[in-house]
Amino acid sequence: MRLQKQFVKYVSQNVMGMIGISCYILADTFFISVSSGADGITVLNLALPIYGLIFAIGAMIGIGSATRYAILKAQLNKEADNYLFSGIIWICIVSIPFVLVGLISPESVLRIMGGDKEIVAIGREYFHLFVAFAPAFMFNNLFQAFVRNDGEPTRAMCATVAGSIFNIIFDYIFMFPMKMGLTGAALATSISPIIGILISATHFLSSRNTLKIKVKPPSVKRLFDSCQLGVSAFVAEISSAVITTVFNYILLGLVGKIAVAAYGVIANLALVSVAIFNGISQGMQPLISEYYGGGKALEVKKLLKMGVATAAISSIMIIVAAYGFTDSFIAVFNSEGSKELAFYAHDGLRIYFLGYVFAGFNIVATGYLSSVARAKEAFVASALRGFIAICVCAIVLSSLFGIAGVWMSFPVAEGITSLIIIVFMVKYRV
Repeated sequence: MRLQKQFVKYVSQNVMGMIGISCYILADTFFISVSSGADGITVLNLALPIYGLIFAIGAMIGIGSATRYAILKAQLNKEADNYLFSGIIWICIVSIPFVLVGLISPESVLRIMGGDKEIVAIGREYFHLFVAFAPAFMFNNLFQAFVRNDGEPTRAMCATVAGSIFNIIFDYIFMFPMKMGLTGAALATSISPIIGILISATHFLSSRNTLKIKVKPPSVKRLFDSCQLGVSAFVAEISSAVITTVFNYILLGLVGKIAVAAYGVIANLALVSVAIFNGISQGMQPLISEYYGGGKALEVKKLLKMGVATAAISSIMIIVAAYGFTDSFIAVFNSEGSKELAFYAHDGLRIYFLGYVFAGFNIVATGYLSSVARAKEAFVASALRGFIAICVCAIVLSSLFGIAGVWMSFPVAEGITSLIIIVFMVKYRV
């Protein structure tokens, strides 16, 4: 019973936090659709891969470092105290290129992502601002992961939700009363992680805090040890960026930017679904790492079963909602009432969301593999669903079935990944 209570507490609060993040992305999309129409959604969708990359790196270093900390702490290993400062230093280092790109040449990246002159012109300031704030997004991920692993999931959730609420409120204020348009959306998004960081930082003043910041020179070995366990979190975040990039190029070639706008609607709705599964996976992680580090195999297996069951129930609910409210969901982000956008998004949403039959299991199972230090298996599963299978399927199926093949590639790739993960679990008895 105690294990179930811990599971419900950690997972529910982390899912709420992740949904908070996805809600501000949906609010971004809605406000941008009202302010700038289909072109604004296209800008957002072209920027999402870079946004995803920033989040993915922050998740890999943050969650990986926190996972390594939790395992070593459970083993009473003093090396655990070195991982928080290590994460801080490496985020400072890896965020430098993003800041420089955001400050010096945002237009070139938008062109590389497929933007024409008109899209680059209206999207420059949006891209410039949020990329320049890359360190804030990464630090927010790091501090929340450590706070969660130090027994404070409620504080981590509050940090996430507060940042999301700030973003939604100031999205509206900056974009409409202050008439800042896309620039206002970027400014609200860029400031929101700072709110999360400030709330997470209050944990260091708490009597429950056991985290220590030990100042040591950067260690590549410590970074590698962290990234090994953070790779599933990296791919869970980056997969959306990779899929979006590949789909954008294919859709631009098949139909044009209206199809990219339609996919922008689908991708933003999909973020809510992925957030739920990432919330389950990341919520389980501190518990699994603690029990695994303490040698309690039975509890670890029970947590896996609870996680998979929760993901299965969530998958059914998501698919039912996608089919029951397809046109209503699309209409929210189709402020111009474009029949062409609605046509492409309708079939796309229904086909694409069938992938969540498998995706929930894949995300939870991959997170589990990382939490029990099965880094190689976690990497293979993560790379398969995040890069290899989806890219191959998108290219092959789009050449065979056109735009329908693009939508089909997600469920097919997730189905293939599920089979591979099941083989891993049976073969290695993990």
